[in-house]
Amino acid sequence: MILYEYPCNERVRSLLRVEYLFERLFFFVQGEDAHYHQVSIATLFDLLDICDRTDLRGAVLQDLERQRGVLSNLRRHPGVNLTTLDEMLAEIREAYTALSAQGRIGQGLRDNEWLASLRGRLSIPGGTSQIDMPSYFSWQLKPASVRQQDIKNWVAPLMPLYKALALTLRLLRDSGDVVDCVAQNGQYQEMLGGKIFQMLRVWISPDCQAFPEMSANKYVIWVRFAMQDNELKPQPVTSDIPFKLSRCNV
Repeated sequence: MILYEYPCNERVRSLLRVEYLFERLFFFVQGEDAHYHQVSIATLFDLLDICDRTDLRGAVLQDLERQRGVLSNLRRHPGVNLTTLDEMLAEIREAYTALSAQGRIGQGLRDNEWLASLRGRLSIPGGTSQIDMPSYFSWQLKPASVRQQDIKNWVAPLMPLYKALALTLRLLRDSGDVVDCVAQNGQYQEMLGGKIFQMLRVWISPDCQAFPEMSANKYVIWVRFAMQDNELKPQPVTSDIPFKLSRCNV
């Protein structure tokens, strides 16, 4: 099954974008070719740009605090596994403490003159070529293990943010129940009556060769399926599409 996710607000959209950047960073840093590490460094700077533009640290801390409050209230409900609940609360406290102990995220990377120079050159098309930045070219000639360790050292200050963000999204994803649905003539609509969700998750069989286009507000959820034509333009699906849906909210 292929999973598609849709954020129902800008805060969750930002978290998903940052998660995507971390996943791309972790993938390319494992490669040995210098071109993989070029992508890793560019992605690292993308993460710094997001942290510069938004109070990402504050938003994640607020989410963790809210989720801790929701879980703490579950103690009043009968049938709750208190051992599992305590383990989850401890995990939240650990992530919250590590992230809140930081100052400005990635400040050491901003203070690194060589990285700051490289970051500036990356904004110029072809600006990191051998003729423009020979020191960067020389770094790429080092053994892969050395380059990997350098990147891991640069990523280390961002790890408290990643761990807290990953926990926040895991709790959000786990909050939804998965139900079987059918999009008749390629369209599905569900009235909400004022209930607000933070994320929609849709699973679809790869055999359908279709993808969902989703939207939601406090009144209704829409899921419309489309397929790409020979020019890759989306075209509406007119057949019935079975899929699984999860509505997530903490």
